[in-house]
Amino acid sequence: MRFGKLLLSFGCMLAVVMGILMPATTAQAARLKDLASVQGVRNNQVVGYGLVVGLAGTGETNNRFTEQTFRSMLTNFGIKVPDNMTLNIDDVAPVVVHAELPPFVKPGQTIDVTVSAIGEADSLRGGSLLQTMLRGVDGNVYAIAQGSLVVGGLGVEGADGSRVTVNTPTVGRIANGAIVEREIPTDFNLTDSITFNLDKADFTTAKNVADTINEVYGLGSASAQDAVSIRVSAPRDPSKRVEFVAALENLEITEGQGEARIVVNSRTGTIVIGSNVRLKPVAVTHGGLTVTVNEDPQVSQPNPFTRGQTAVVPNSNITVEEKQNRMFKLDTGATLDDLVRAINEVGLAPGDLMSVLEALDQAGAIEGRLVVI
Repeated sequence: MRFGKLLLSFGCMLAVVMGILMPATTAQAARLKDLASVQGVRNNQVVGYGLVVGLAGTGETNNRFTEQTFRSMLTNFGIKVPDNMTLNIDDVAPVVVHAELPPFVKPGQTIDVTVSAIGEADSLRGGSLLQTMLRGVDGNVYAIAQGSLVVGGLGVEGADGSRVTVNTPTVGRIANGAIVEREIPTDFNLTDSITFNLDKADFTTAKNVADTINEVYGLGSASAQDAVSIRVSAPRDPSKRVEFVAALENLEITEGQGEARIVVNSRTGTIVIGSNVRLKPVAVTHGGLTVTVNEDPQVSQPNPFTRGQTAVVPNSNITVEEKQNRMFKLDTGATLDDLVRAINEVGLAPGDLMSVLEALDQAGAIEGRLVVI
């Protein structure tokens, strides 16, 4: 009964996947801004090292580099700590602060930052980040972070060593916690053209983008460089260029149909079959052997007036059941709908279907690519 429910559930899952993917065979239009991005207009990562203070005894304990950082901070404030003095700084924790600078961000604007403990701190809840410089890959300081942390996690430990942890108490965020100090230069206004890069490489989509732009702005306005990049002539004046890019982003583009694929996740048992997948003529049968072992221990009692002892005697019952699955045949150009119908009729579990798909791929019967992740 449970096996039948599994097959019914699996059949419904494939039917839902089929219902989602089948309409993809009809060409649909999407905005250019949903398919591509302007080359050079991107986020930039920044990172820094700092200290979080004000922790309720959940910070570091006897950590040398934390103590060294704390001494350096006090020295900057004009406080000299003797070298032979041991600092008790369990309310301080060393952290790494990281963030992303959006494109065209200007000095004085603020960005969100994420703060993560890197030592033995138990929790950052209630702490405040001290002034931390955020540097780019070139070593320059692009932002300075500081503020009170918002921590979604919670950790509690009892005197007997018992501990309860909810989410991650050693990571927090500061909304608008960093002030931008330096602008990242771009070449957006320095050339006579701009380049759109598709999120997914596809020659058909690249050609359609160029054709659509040429239809609207005249022949020769755009040219596809490869399966990803489309170069478009653009005005040099900044205001006109912004207006031009805004108009381009909202053009409706017919997206090319993707490669026919069957994606199998061997860890979770998830199988997604693309609507463009076709099968060559093939006949498939798949049988399974189920072995069931039941333990039914028996109690052995000694005869009366004997010195024997009561003992438990193991008793194993082994049952072997072989499934008599029928063979199904797929004709030329069989579609996803045909495959799902045949699978439901035969009754294959997800694990069995993975084996069948791999065998079909080895036999060369799949017009598409089998991807196992």
